[in-house]
Amino acid sequence: MRRRILAFAAGALLIAGPALAAEGGGKDKGKDKEPTQYVDLQPVGLPVVLNGRLINYIFVSIRIQLTPNANVSKVRTKEPYFRDALVKLGHRTPFTNPKSYMTLDMPRLKSVFGQEASAIAGPGNVQSIDVMAETPQKTSGLPHPDGGKTTTIQP
Repeated sequence: MRRRILAFAAGALLIAGPALAAEGGGKDKGKDKEPTQYVDLQPVGLPVVLNGRLINYIFVSIRIQLTPNANVSKVRTKEPYFRDALVKLGHRTPFTNPKSYMTLDMPRLKSVFGQEASAIAGPGNVQSIDVMAETPQKTSGLPHPDGGKTTTIQP
């Protein structure tokens, strides 16, 4: 008896799944919400430099938000160029945060990389730059930002 009930339930789920997917999964019915267009970059390691010495790397995952009229498939093919530009910018003038060596100076990174991303994607295609994740390579043994002793910092 249990086998029949389970077989019936499995069959009902198999039939209902595609029907719900066709309707939009039952969520946001009736809303004409425009899909968000973006390009996600693979994580990139950016250096943290203090007095000309490399003290840490911060791995960042970035999402480039595109305007509604941008050609998403064309811009996504430029993902390696975006990463290359980010690495070059990060090594030319590091985005070191003077208050914490486990994070980057995000306002400056977004501003500088936003200009570079606009140049790569074409005028009017980039809406904003979002940092999705920021992960430091080292979390201990870093110098204290105010010039004090080396301390163990817990994230």
